[in-house]
Amino acid sequence: MKVNPVDKEKVKSFLLEVLKENAESKSIEWLLLQREKIESEASYLKFYMAFSQASRYFKKQLLHLSANDIDKADQLVKGFRPNTWDQLQTARSYLLLHFEENDPSSWVKALNKLFETADMHEQQSLYAALPIMPFQKEMTERAIEGLRTNISSVFDAVALNNPFPSQYFDERAWNQMVIKAIFLQRPLYQIQNADKRANPNLAKILVDFAHERWAAGRKVMPELWRFVGPYIDGGNIDDIKKILNLSDPIQVKAGLLACSSSDFGEAKKLLDLQPKINEAIHNGEISWESIGMEFQANIQ
Repeated sequence: MKVNPVDKEKVKSFLLEVLKENAESKSIEWLLLQREKIESEASYLKFYMAFSQASRYFKKQLLHLSANDIDKADQLVKGFRPNTWDQLQTARSYLLLHFEENDPSSWVKALNKLFETADMHEQQSLYAALPIMPFQKEMTERAIEGLRTNISSVFDAVALNNPFPSQYFDERAWNQMVIKAIFLQRPLYQIQNADKRANPNLAKILVDFAHERWAAGRKVMPELWRFVGPYIDGGNIDDIKKILNLSDPIQVKAGLLACSSSDFGEAKKLLDLQPKINEAIHNGEISWESIGMEFQANIQ
């Protein structure tokens, strides 16, 4: 997947603009002072101290963004979703973009140092900021490391509402991320470019996982079938038929939505047998987002 370079100056201006709309004026004054210190002294220590101290001046309160702001963010960096950010992580990301390192190895070394001492919220801020960082490709191993956490908010910062994994993860890392997201029952519809990164190896792993869950008398997360749909064949069509015979309407909708992404004849026939749901899928009334939101509402 082609990755366009980030216009760091425009992203800086955007972050400052939304912070001014959301945070108190005294907080903005502090932020601008820290920016000057970081830029003038080019000191890692100054940056690190400001990054840490930002929690005294900014709240862990979600940003309020207009539709225009959300659209502008996506134009700056495709898939950039600051509407999922809070004030504090936005301020930290703004400071991060003013910490200058001229070569990838120095940048990675400095960021790894920060990751190693960061608390949970600081790590969340850093991982969420991956798509606006310089030297992104060189941060791939660090992003993969973030998936190993047992802290859901940190895992989510990498896996959800973040274009970085689909752009930089190889198939193995991508598949491991999806599998863990399913194991943790995270909202899979928030994984960006999920359909583009679907692959037959992942589909096979997830079908095997479904068999294990069924054998243990447990349910299967309905969004799992999104990653199987393009690879429905004679070997797994009976699994699709099984979920279509369940009494759970979410599972049925998921099975038919999976069939809608398949070119396999039997899958198309199953879809044709349910004209109302087929029409709802065609009209966009049933989507992986709607299924995911309904499932998450039921488990909370």
